[in-house]
Amino acid sequence: MLDEFISGKKKIAVVGMGYVGLPLCIGLGKAFKGVIGFDISDSRIKDLKSGTDRTEEVSAVDMREASVEFTSRPERLREAAVVIIAVPTPVSSHNMPDLKPLESASETVGKHLAEGAVVVYESTVYPGVTEEVCGPILERHSGLMSGRGFRLGYSPERINPGDKQHSLESIVKVVAGQDNETTDLLAGIYGKVVKAGVHRAADIRTAEAAKVIENIQRDLNIALVNELSIIFHHLGLDTSKVLEAAGTKWNFLPFKPGLVGGHCIGVDPYYLTFKAQEVGYNPEVILAGRRINDYMGKYIAGQAIKELIKTGSTVNKSRILIMGFTFKENVKDVRNTRVVDIYRELNEYGVQCFIFDTEADKAEVKEEYGIDLIGTPKDFSPYDGIILAVRHEKFSKFSIKDLRAICNASPVLIDVKGVFEAGSAAAAGFSRYWRL
Repeated sequence: MLDEFISGKKKIAVVGMGYVGLPLCIGLGKAFKGVIGFDISDSRIKDLKSGTDRTEEVSAVDMREASVEFTSRPERLREAAVVIIAVPTPVSSHNMPDLKPLESASETVGKHLAEGAVVVYESTVYPGVTEEVCGPILERHSGLMSGRGFRLGYSPERINPGDKQHSLESIVKVVAGQDNETTDLLAGIYGKVVKAGVHRAADIRTAEAAKVIENIQRDLNIALVNELSIIFHHLGLDTSKVLEAAGTKWNFLPFKPGLVGGHCIGVDPYYLTFKAQEVGYNPEVILAGRRINDYMGKYIAGQAIKELIKTGSTVNKSRILIMGFTFKENVKDVRNTRVVDIYRELNEYGVQCFIFDTEADKAEVKEEYGIDLIGTPKDFSPYDGIILAVRHEKFSKFSIKDLRAICNASPVLIDVKGVFEAGSAAAAGFSRYWRL
């Protein structure tokens, strides 16, 4: 059966050309002919057709080498024997699962679903969503019955934006189908792309659960070191030095404190806790970790205020440069960035904040957060302090002396990621230095 996909006689479609969908689409397009890349955004499709990926996750060379037809016409989905849905699964302002993007994509696919097709979901969800939420939507809009007129599958994404080492091809892919035949098909298709191999999960719900706990585990580990960082500051200890010493043991996990944002780690735990509460169990450890990580932006802002006061600066109307706004280093993605928590908390104190980022799209930040990014770090200098919030590689061109040069007489440096050392900051002329 794979031969028909390789030749293009049977087609594969990927719905959602974002950070997950586009790399998958290009990977499939190198192994199979006539892959369809669908997105509802006409501008996104126009860019991709011209060989431009604004997320910079896929190169123009890779796009040229892949057999992919990009389109915003949903009727093209009827050509596909396998449809893979890779759309975001965010949370609401109250940290409740927001399935609207997934439901909307399922509705679109259902309206244009060919009989006998397989619909695969890659979005992170709680156990049961694929079969209990998405399946009925597909049935309602296609007029077909799940398991007979079409079949369901689940293969959770493991894309790490900005990470060129751990790519789609190099990470084991989990697959699960509604039946053994579907699982075999998915294992064959993904196996042609993912060189690291394929793991066949027991069933779809098992695969859904496996995906959501991957990010929960990381979230909890970061929450632990974040809490340790707070404790160590109360004790007058340098967290980095403590972790360095502890890291000499062979089985010590090398996690570091920091802001936890983005569309995965800072979001996915709420999907499982929602489902847990729905079935009558109130999770404690997972939500405790979330509370700690969600608090870190406010905590960092509070420390910045304390350091300003120690220099004798007037907090109200003081000027702070925040360097970095994306949710992590070397990516353009600003979804669920926790740097905004620092910005908003400082504003509550009357601090004037100016944000500079080498990666983030200014228009996107303005639309999403109502914030105007500045063009260069010097634009509104001199500053009373600098918060180095994200460790972009492009920031490495700014030395500690460069940062000091755009500040007032007694500035503070809040080094969230521990880029510099206290000694070098003092030598450069920073009055106060603080890091997580």
